[in-house]
Formats: sequence, structure tokens, C-alpha cells
Amino acid sequence: MHLPQREMAPLKSLEREYPIVNSNFQQFCASHGIFSVEDFLIQDLYVLAALAEQHSTSERLKEGITQVLSIIDCQHQPWLNGLELLEDAEQNKHILSSGCERIDMLLQGGFHQGHLTELVGPSSSCKTQVCLKAASTVARVGGVLFFDTGNSFSPKRIARFLISDPASKEVENSSFQKVLKSIECHSVFDIFTLLDLLHQLKPNLISQTGDRVQLLIVDSISSLITPILGGSGSHGRALMISAGSLLKKLAHEHNLAVLVTNHMVSGEGGTHKPALGESWKSIPHVRLELSREHGSNICNMCIVRHPCMAPGKAVTFMIP
Repeated sequence: MHLPQREMAPLKSLEREYPIVNSNFQQFCASHGIFSVEDFLIQDLYVLAALAEQHSTSERLKEGITQVLSIIDCQHQPWLNGLELLEDAEQNKHILSSGCERIDMLLQGGFHQGHLTELVGPSSSCKTQVCLKAASTVARVGGVLFFDTGNSFSPKRIARFLISDPASKEVENSSFQKVLKSIECHSVFDIFTLLDLLHQLKPNLISQTGDRVQLLIVDSISSLITPILGGSGSHGRALMISAGSLLKKLAHEHNLAVLVTNHMVSGEGGTHKPALGESWKSIPHVRLELSREHGSNICNMCIVRHPCMAPGKAVTFMIP
């Protein structure tokens, strides 16, 4: 599946039916991290209205805000009871192997579809290697989207994973090229591009044919979000929450396993803490902390949070 370049964002698609949602209104919204109807759900509407007041077209902008709010009222997801949620989990939410046996043992099979999983750790703690290994494994059975924010994607590394696998002869002889073609990489260097791509992705997931996309990776999401978190304003946090909410929505509605990475920064007393702070902490379903023993290839993974498992469980592993 290939994402088209710069397709119409959801707000733009409303313009024909709702002329008040014109280009001026869309530009105002984009400047505040709003690209879709869903983005309004996390906005402080009083602040948004106050910002609209500062424009010469304030009345039209406020009419647009009111129009989008009325659209939201018609777009609530239907309520699901516990039995329906259980059936959805059992029938549609599968577990994808990470490609590393010890990680799969820790996570009771691997990465869960429907979950946003965060890998957090300092530099050189194998976060990217875990992502690449998972991508090379899942690409044998379905599509993988890799959003690369720091030139970390390595097709040569993917190829080495395939060659070193015990089933390498089978892969080389029958589907080596197919596996590589199943991984689609997009370079993303700012949060607005990421949000734009994610919004483009939604209709493509609905209409996709062939191998269905099963894994979405953002390596690293913190490098996109950290630059916009400075200052005392809420704009950066709103964009961060918007990205996290959209990733969770895609994971749930389209049965994706979503994997993101987050680096560490210095905290009080010389300790290290995740770069994305308390506002982000509650967004991922799963948080896994990675570390690496100095001077070796031995890595550690510890469950910090998981909806199905107790925190504190850990495992050591090596990725060749």
C-alpha cells in the first residue's frame, strides 16, 4: 500500500458540503494542530475561540468552530458492550512476533494489535534494532509502515535479519524481495508531516488490497514532539496528544500493532527519565524500558506498563 502525496486532509473534505470550512478556516486550524474533526475533541474550545477573536475574520472562524462541533455530535462511535469488545479482541486483534524469542516470551507472544507500544530507553539501547527486527518478521505475513524520523531505517539491516534467520533459505528462494517490498518507509521530520500522513493513512487502510498493513512503526516519535514542547503554552502538548490519540485510534479501528520509540533525558539527581513527560505517560497502552550493558550486545527489556501483564517483569536478549 502506497500513501498518496498530500491527499486532501479530512477538514478539507468537508468544504464542499460545509462552505464555512474554507481554506481560511483550515489554515487557522492547521496553525493550532487541528487537521481533522477528531482533533477538535482534545482542544480547549474556549482558548480556540479566544485565538479566533484575534483574527480579522473572527466571526467566520467562530461559525466554522460551531459547524465542526455539530459534525462531532454526529460522529460519536457506537457504544460496545463487554461481549462485543471480547469478540473483537479474539477475532481481530492478533499478536505479532517481535522476531526475538526472548522478547516474545516476555510479552506472551509479541506485540498486540490494537495496542500502542512504546519502547523507551537511552541512546544505543537497541530501540531501533527491535523495530527493524519486528519489521523484518511481520513483513513475511503482512504490510509494515515505517515512519523514519532520524534516518534510522536500514534496508541492509533488514536484509541481514532475513539472511540470518533459521528459515533464511526459504526466504531467499521464494520471497526475499516480497518481504522487503512489504516494508514501506516514509521520512518524517516534523510533527505536522506525521499528522498529515496519519490522516492520509486512514482512508487507505479502509480501501487497501493485498497484504494488509499489520504493523506501524514511528522511530522516534520523541524527536518530533520534543522540539514543540518548549515554553509554557499548551500548543505543543495538544499536538502531542493529538498524535498519540490518532495512533491509538488507527491501532484499534484497523487492527494494527503500533510501535513507537522515545529517548531518555537527564532528570534530577543524575537520573534519566523519558523525554516525553507526564502528559504523554498515560497515552501508550504498553511501555517497555530498554537498556544495554556497557560494552556488550546484551540488552534488557522491562515491562513498565502493560494492560495484560504485571509491571517489573524483565528479560535479557541479543539481536544479531
